[in-house]
Amino acid sequence: MSGDTQQGGGTDTLERELEELLTREQLDDGDHDRFSHYVQKEKILESALSGKPVIALCGKVWTPGRDPEKFPVCPTCKEIYEGMQE
Repeated sequence: MSGDTQQGGGTDTLERELEELLTREQLDDGDHDRFSHYVQKEKILESALSGKPVIALCGKVWTPGRDPEKFPVCPTCKEIYEGMQE
């Protein structure tokens, strides 16, 4: 397809890379049940509307669907976030 030969990045490239990652990697059922992860707010809204998965700061890929207030914060996400604030 001619769209696959486009130069540069953009959201199409990121979405394609995410889809490839999801097909290559077996998602670990239950990981998202144990922690709340840090994700950009606009990505959460986009996921809620589209049903597409998001990528947390720690690299966890999943489709949000549960109340994050019910779970402890992912220690890796928290560490990365705090490092970004410095």
